[in-house]
Amino acid sequence: MLLIIGDALYVSGDAVKTVLTAPYIRQALWLSIWTSVATMALSLVFAVPVGYVLSRYRFPGQVIVDAVVDLPIVFPPLVAGLTLLVFFNQTGVGRWMEAHGMKFVFQPQGIVLCQFVVSASYAIRSAKSAFDEVDRRVENVALTLGCGHWGAFAHVTLPLAKNGIIAGAILTWARAFGIFGPLQIFVGSFRGRTEVLSTAIFLEQSVGRIEVALAAALLMIGIALAALLAIRFVGGRALVKL
Repeated sequence: MLLIIGDALYVSGDAVKTVLTAPYIRQALWLSIWTSVATMALSLVFAVPVGYVLSRYRFPGQVIVDAVVDLPIVFPPLVAGLTLLVFFNQTGVGRWMEAHGMKFVFQPQGIVLCQFVVSASYAIRSAKSAFDEVDRRVENVALTLGCGHWGAFAHVTLPLAKNGIIAGAILTWARAFGIFGPLQIFVGSFRGRTEVLSTAIFLEQSVGRIEVALAAALLMIGIALAALLAIRFVGGRALVKL
């Protein structure tokens, strides 16, 4: 907190005005918002079924799958960007995808892919924890009352697990919103094209505009704080058990 206060005291009014009014900052902020929201939605598409399967079923190799799910959480984020860059530039599959219109390197859609690789694990782990909290006996009661497996999942399990899933979604969004290193490697920081708020901060400080960089950083901190408060509000204990 003292560091944040120190940053706030260092920033001038002109720097704040620049962050609030500069078109390139607004564009970078908008790109950060829509790509991170898209990443959150895409992560949920994978997180709900994968989290449910990991919570409810036992199968050969489950320990390996669990480890793979958690791997992006523990390895350096730069590795994700470098791995994606090598995959699309050096492997046959990646070059084939690029040649057939699925372009990600130095493209806005690459931002979403990079964010997904880095942050989807949080959504999956949160969904699994949320489903673990749902008593299986409640599902069995629904089945005995005439619900099919899909009906029991849609009308019983999913509503009971929703707070944990929502908390994971917000955490995933916050993680995606704030990443920097992988994006710098995989999509670059081309102004007006692939520059998000985190890379805008890097560019500002790299040319000596420290106060503007700090003002933009404080904006990101404020957004991150709002996300954390939202998690506490809707997620409660579900987040603690990730």
